Amino acid sequence: MPRKGLLLHRGNMICEVIVDIAHSEVDKVFEYVSDVSVAPGTRVAVPFGASVATGFVIREKERSDYPAEKLKHILRAEDARPAINTECLELAKKIAARYRVPMALALRLFLPAEMRKGKVAETYRTFARFLGDVPTQNAPRQAACLAYLREHGEADAAELRKQFGAAVNALVKKGGVALEKRRVLRDPYKEVAGESISRALTPAQARAVETVERTNKTVVLVHGVTGSGKTEVYLTLIARALERGQTAIFLVPEISLTPQMLSQLRARFGSLAAIMHSGLSAGERFDEWQRLREGDARIAIGARSAVFVPVENVGVIVLDEEHDGSYSSESAPRYNTFDIALLRAKFNGCKLVLGSATPSVETYKRAMDGEFELVRMPDRINARPLPDVNLVDMRREVKRGNASPFSAALRDRLASCLAEGQQAILFLNRRGYSQTVLCRDCGYVAKCEHCDVSLTYHSEEDCLKCHYCGTKYKMLTACPVCGGHHICYAGTGTQRVVRDLQQLYPEARILRMDNDTTSGKEGHFRILKQFAERQADILVGTQMVAKGHDFPLVTLVGILDADMSLHFPDYRSNERTFQLVTQVAGRSGRGSEKGDVILQTYDPDNAILRYAAAYDYEGFYHHEINMRAALMFPPFARIVRVMVTGEEEKLALEALREVYEKLQRLYLTHGEDFLFFNRMHAPIRRIQGKHRYQVLMRLASDTLLAEIYDAASSVTRRDVLVYVEENPSNLS
Repeated sequence: MPRKGLLLHRGNMICEVIVDIAHSEVDKVFEYVSDVSVAPGTRVAVPFGASVATGFVIREKERSDYPAEKLKHILRAEDARPAINTECLELAKKIAARYRVPMALALRLFLPAEMRKGKVAETYRTFARFLGDVPTQNAPRQAACLAYLREHGEADAAELRKQFGAAVNALVKKGGVALEKRRVLRDPYKEVAGESISRALTPAQARAVETVERTNKTVVLVHGVTGSGKTEVYLTLIARALERGQTAIFLVPEISLTPQMLSQLRARFGSLAAIMHSGLSAGERFDEWQRLREGDARIAIGARSAVFVPVENVGVIVLDEEHDGSYSSESAPRYNTFDIALLRAKFNGCKLVLGSATPSVETYKRAMDGEFELVRMPDRINARPLPDVNLVDMRREVKRGNASPFSAALRDRLASCLAEGQQAILFLNRRGYSQTVLCRDCGYVAKCEHCDVSLTYHSEEDCLKCHYCGTKYKMLTACPVCGGHHICYAGTGTQRVVRDLQQLYPEARILRMDNDTTSGKEGHFRILKQFAERQADILVGTQMVAKGHDFPLVTLVGILDADMSLHFPDYRSNERTFQLVTQVAGRSGRGSEKGDVILQTYDPDNAILRYAAAYDYEGFYHHEINMRAALMFPPFARIVRVMVTGEEEKLALEALREVYEKLQRLYLTHGEDFLFFNRMHAPIRRIQGKHRYQVLMRLASDTLLAEIYDAASSVTRRDVLVYVEENPSNLS
């Protein structure tokens, strides 16, 4: 017999609920009574303290260990069907445990933020539909309205009233027209409708598809040079999944790539493809999410967050450009997209396909070690040659008196490219007009008041801007330190490149693509569409022009400063440089004409640039893996840092001291697991007004990860954030 006071199932169910408050003090299961069965994953309104909160039902049961009189009732269910499916519920639990975040924070990953906050809803419109002819003598507007509907069948009632006024309602009364209220879906990129092209697979593509389908390994790395046809492999695998009645997830690293990939998916699969990324409006994101949840769409495409879409029975997950750093989240929970995708692949028993022309060193090693299946696609489609890469020594250009961003070789090749009616892409991974503004008299450098970084000059707005917090400052007319007027600019940015190009080639049509020109969801698509339609001759941009784009008329790529990423104080700087150079070079010569690449450098003998110029990934990989093995860097070790940030430096230092002492006890008892251990300022000491400190560790294995997370999460200070990063993509 149950103990007195236990609530048994007598028409009531007990629901275990996670309240949607991301705070450690309420990060636990609360029990409520429901008069009806509520499926796990359903959002519910519940009394919580003196207010009403939203919660997520994670389990139903028939009895509780709490006295019946102490349990409150669920007020209502917020969803007609569970907002979070069974797989995603299990995934949320694993994320919360793995990254030591409140369960509520993990659950939020699976919902559009505006939906969770109740700030978005379904959209309905009223339509007027033609039913039949009715008398319209002496009523010319009614006759015209009826004729219009007879021809078109139906029309938006509001638009119809603008044209025909009261005639619409009159026709409704006569029975000739019916008004119907229907839900209308907001369609992002509705103008994106790619041309359906049926392509037979090349032998290399067919082998890749069959290898993916037949291997018993969950993860497959497709290592194919730029232009080798990897996208067609992905689309074929997705088509086969749909034929089996399954769904698919297609992840790309940049929002700029989603419209182009969506175009190809829609051409092949129509409305079955839905797009999910942060650039959509709240309504668009909500409607696309619902289409996926309800099964009206079966392919999700998007950037990092699309890995959390609510599709079921997943047949394949594609992670394109797998090497890209944007697949790592820089806000809590700080997950890596690959890890989440792998959990979903294992849950669904499907393949996780990684694609890249320049795989990350860690991924390639796992493939070489046999953990992942490796598929090589070393040739471009139709045996088109890779573009020639010409290294230009910029030291010689300086000696010749050339102070411009363009070498003589690049200017000559640009002139011939324009004369022949072809297109060019110029790559410089630095936006703005000038990277640094300084005083020649005293050496003062203009810096942000909130961040420990120099300000960038933006000529179009005639202002100084911080690229970390976005704060704008008036341009200096005199030095604030010495009063001098010798203000100069150092370091060329994309704005200045465009200005210099316009002076060199007045007739050339030039587009710029960087964070300043791509605001809003249409930003990337608008620029890429203009360039694809030959409305411009030269595209100047940052790394967002380097990946995935296919412009057949581009026969020249200019890399203006290949050294910029080479000398960052980061163990991945060699890898990032090789990847960027190879990726941007691959934009050239993808059509019928052979392509060229001009690579400008002050270090032409650098081994990494030589490997990139020769497209020698194997050479680069062996060079890099040997160096990392010798120095014990990832993948032979794991870099972990505990970051401490806060506006009040004293509080931040107190938190740093506490977490350091906890970690030091680990270090003293498990010294053999540590290759490095120290506390220090972060390289950038302040961002957005917050002081930044770190405890940096290099570990020989993963055995202490859980204890490091526990140590960090146990340190709580008002207005101080303490968090863990694993192999951070940005060590600044």
